[in-house]
Amino acid sequence: MFPANKHRELGFENEEEIDVVRELNEECGIFAIWGHEEAANLSYYGLHSLQHRGQEGAGIAVTNGDRIKFHKGLGLVNDVFSETVLSDLEGHAAIGHVRYSTQGANNYANVQPLVFRSQTGTLSLAHNGNLVNANALKYQLEGQGSIFQTTSDTEVLAHLIKRGGSISLVDRVKNALSMIKGAYAFVILTEDQLLVARDPNGLRPLALGRLGDAWVVTSETCAFDIVGATFVRDVEPGELLIIDEHGVLEDRFARSSQRAICSMEYIYFSRPDSNIEGINVHASRKRLGMMLAKEAPIEADVVTGVPDSSISAAIGYAEATGIPYELGLIKNRYVGRTFIQPSQALREQGVKMKLSAVRGIVEGKRVVMVDDSIVRGTTSRRIVNLLREAGAKEVHVCISSPPIKNPCFYGIDTSSESELIASNHSVEEIREIIGADSLTFLSVEGLKQAIGRSPEWSQCGQCLACFTGDYPTEIYPDTVLPHEKELTI
Repeated sequence: MFPANKHRELGFENEEEIDVVRELNEECGIFAIWGHEEAANLSYYGLHSLQHRGQEGAGIAVTNGDRIKFHKGLGLVNDVFSETVLSDLEGHAAIGHVRYSTQGANNYANVQPLVFRSQTGTLSLAHNGNLVNANALKYQLEGQGSIFQTTSDTEVLAHLIKRGGSISLVDRVKNALSMIKGAYAFVILTEDQLLVARDPNGLRPLALGRLGDAWVVTSETCAFDIVGATFVRDVEPGELLIIDEHGVLEDRFARSSQRAICSMEYIYFSRPDSNIEGINVHASRKRLGMMLAKEAPIEADVVTGVPDSSISAAIGYAEATGIPYELGLIKNRYVGRTFIQPSQALREQGVKMKLSAVRGIVEGKRVVMVDDSIVRGTTSRRIVNLLREAGAKEVHVCISSPPIKNPCFYGIDTSSESELIASNHSVEEIREIIGADSLTFLSVEGLKQAIGRSPEWSQCGQCLACFTGDYPTEIYPDTVLPHEKELTI
């Protein structure tokens, strides 16, 4: 699942250590605010609420109308920002970012917001998603004299904007956005404007809110709650918002294509208290569990969920079947990476420090273990073993999503089929590998119905590519040479 040496960038001894905590990882979260004297402080709180979307780095850029100042660093939001740092970030508008790197190495230069200064002004931008044609664009831009300071695909947009000539910034941004392909939610800050854009398919979530006279934009609505803002609406696919002292101007850089919000936002990534495209995440996950119970009823004594994202689905499964829901697995939130040791025995002990089975709940019981997904199978195998070691008589694994058979090119860290267990093994083979008594995945139709997308949305308005292989955009695989995908810049 991870690029070469990704485990070492994250501080792990080997790749298997990573997915003890998370088997799926997505790129980042963004927050922006315009028209509030406490812009930096509110951005800090907003990023804190989005911390689950990225833990490798965080940053905030602020404008006071004349100058953009910024601060960023590696680590969690609390580690990067202090009261002293925030007090120095004075201004009425800001953009912020929390990062998980799927495109570009985990280093300081790649932490966002990226800031570019020139004789004509300063441009700062932050991005959630992944540009599938970034390599092709970089190849051509470098051939025309551009020098890239980072390995992040986000920087491509800045170069495209700068090469837009002497036309207005808004027109340059619109032209640049029309050249990029993939999943993206961008916030762009200048000294006197905040620009907000969402890709034509709406693959990544982005919402607009109001805090008094201030405007707020964020990846998830849970950030509105923490700063006291009110949800106004979702940013439309292909829409460009220009926010300045005159208010919000609605514009477009592209027509909305097949709407395709990432299904994993509902299944795994987003916080349960967020609403994504009008659908509450916790409620949708409960429905996923209920649909799973309808498709795969199992005789058992107890239902438990894998913390944290599977708890809602497990509750739904328990409600639908009448089997008691119990806290059979406990996640220890206070274990860092210092426990990792070179010996395999100590690594296995470290796994138990991360997650524990509650013997008093599962011993002698037939257990339904609900999880949201299986990527490589390593985590599932270890959790099944934990339950058996705690005395579970039977362990039935129920997954509240279909098998992930295809790589994601839109900002989720599953980049090749060889890393996906469902691409190479049948359900029965996966069951044997993870050591479960039974294994059931939710069907694609069950997933679509359970999430609850409005019927008028074409093809249910969700991206299902990782399950079906039907990608909503053209894909530019790494095996294709850049010159084979010529683009006019």
